[in-house]
Amino acid sequence: MDELIENKSWWKRNWKWFLPISVLSILIGFGSLVTAGIDANVTDFAQAYSDPALYDNALEKVKLNQRVKETLGEIEAIDKLAIVEGTTKYSNNNTSVETTIRIKGNKAKGKMDISAEKKGAAWEYRKINIRIKELKEEIDILK
Repeated sequence: MDELIENKSWWKRNWKWFLPISVLSILIGFGSLVTAGIDANVTDFAQAYSDPALYDNALEKVKLNQRVKETLGEIEAIDKLAIVEGTTKYSNNNTSVETTIRIKGNKAKGKMDISAEKKGAAWEYRKINIRIKELKEEIDILK
């Protein structure tokens, strides 16, 4: 008797384990790439989140500016989500910071750019700018 022995291809024999392992490997590789660049940012965000004086003191200076009042109106308090959505970069053993967060007034919204150095327990501001995208305007708070 001649029986025909059919040899299955490698894919037909092994797809049940190969496919899930391949997908899992791709997800782990992608996750590793994404988190590799986030470690420093997470630390910076956490520090910025835990230091509300950095933003609150800058916002008080912004609220005193007449051009900001005319353009944005009454500025709302900065919420914690604005800090997370923004960008923050600490340097010099966490004594210098460059940060950008959104601010919102009752007339318009914008971005607040801050550059500051910590002197003792207080922040000394080198730059506070308000950028208003709709008007393509930038207001320098520390003239």
